[in-house]
Amino acid sequence: MNDTTPEELETALAAAAAAARPLAALRPAQRAAMLRAAADALDAAEGDLVPLAMRESSLPEPRLTGEVARSSGQLRLFADMLEDGSYLEAVIDTADPDATPSRPDLRRMLVPLGPVLVFAASNFPFAFSVPGGDTASALAAGAPVVVKAHPGHPELSRRTGDVLAAALRKAGAPDGTLTVVHGTAAGTAALTDPRIKAAAFTGSERGGRALLDIAASRPDPIPFYGELGSLNPVFVTPAALAARGEEIADGYVASFTLGTGQFCTKPGLLFLPEGHGLEQRLADLVADVAPAAMLGERIREGHAEERDRLAGLGAVRTVAVGGAGAADRVPATLLATTAEELLADPDPLLQECFGPTSILVEYSGADEMVAAAEAFGGNLTATVHAEESDDVVPPLLDRLRERAGRILFNGWPTGVAVTSAMHHGGPWPATTASVHTSVGTTAVRRFLRPVCYQDAPQSALPEALADHNVLGVPRRVDGSLTGEDLA
Repeated sequence: MNDTTPEELETALAAAAAAARPLAALRPAQRAAMLRAAADALDAAEGDLVPLAMRESSLPEPRLTGEVARSSGQLRLFADMLEDGSYLEAVIDTADPDATPSRPDLRRMLVPLGPVLVFAASNFPFAFSVPGGDTASALAAGAPVVVKAHPGHPELSRRTGDVLAAALRKAGAPDGTLTVVHGTAAGTAALTDPRIKAAAFTGSERGGRALLDIAASRPDPIPFYGELGSLNPVFVTPAALAARGEEIADGYVASFTLGTGQFCTKPGLLFLPEGHGLEQRLADLVADVAPAAMLGERIREGHAEERDRLAGLGAVRTVAVGGAGAADRVPATLLATTAEELLADPDPLLQECFGPTSILVEYSGADEMVAAAEAFGGNLTATVHAEESDDVVPPLLDRLRERAGRILFNGWPTGVAVTSAMHHGGPWPATTASVHTSVGTTAVRRFLRPVCYQDAPQSALPEALADHNVLGVPRRVDGSLTGEDLA
């Protein structure tokens, strides 16, 4: 796949800019219909797209068909959100001349930012790529999308973009609502272009930081929503170990090796109490994991380099390595250290290893486990395996709540449900904007901004703020939530 030329990029950016106003002017129900049409087209093209994704990503068919369903389901979820209308956050405070000081008529709602640049990820060729959550939420907001395709699946990106763009046009979207561009130069040039009003990224901390700096150093800085790195620590209390230690061991190995460890929510460290007695079971489980392909040579080499660096640390020992396989197949690796060693020098140990490698950390008591939790920076997730009677849970949660966007109990972080309540984000370096999510319906908030109308005549107000609530959206009027017309 050839990189996008400067002339082709200019065409894409001009089309996105031209589409911004007509797309924003569509009623929420019209955009909902567009999203459902895109979802239907994606499902219909599954038979063509999945084999292409298999060739370019080395991922298995069941995983990819599940991703297609996740992506189309996400588009439909955003369509439902649009029809509900609460995402507009419409607020009306009517004039009160008797107030001290007197109050004007104020009406506020959210409007689209404008064209959005989405940097696609490699590890989810559908769910975090062209038809992924960043694209779906930006389109739901009413923002045209320019997707910078990931080089790991270029032909899939082109074909998927064609499918979605055609479906959107047929459903009434203006030309330029969705385009796909290729190449690092095109992505960087688009990020600096004044027609782009926000950007979203899923990938490495190094790459995300470089793009964040570009976005912030523009003459007109723009929001940059990056999902970067995460260690996703798991803490197991003695009571949980006694109640279901073997079950925890089984779940841990299954989670950190899922998808060859190429999930942003992979558990990177497991904290167990000293004397846990699970090391042999864990070693046997890891040895039984079949070596598997990673997404590409560059990712495979990056994993090997970081795995070997960790294994070479004086505070770390190797517990188990999975069976041998072909040169392009990567074995699972379990390393081990102690909380004492981690706390003595945390930085070398608290680095993400993207792939099927994880670290077992033994702690000597509740205080040491809580202290270890304080050593972490921002994470997408933190997991606690505990029993109802555990006194250590409240202080542990106090620390984890400051460091993670999602806290799980007695489960595993791999797998991110696409629901309204989901938060997929966290403090730096998990993301560049911890107040936002890249999964779930509130992801739309990233691509909207508030506008307040003061003493505007009815003819100048958008439909969502007019006295006659023709859209039927929920509005907070003088402090009370209602969907009714103003008297």
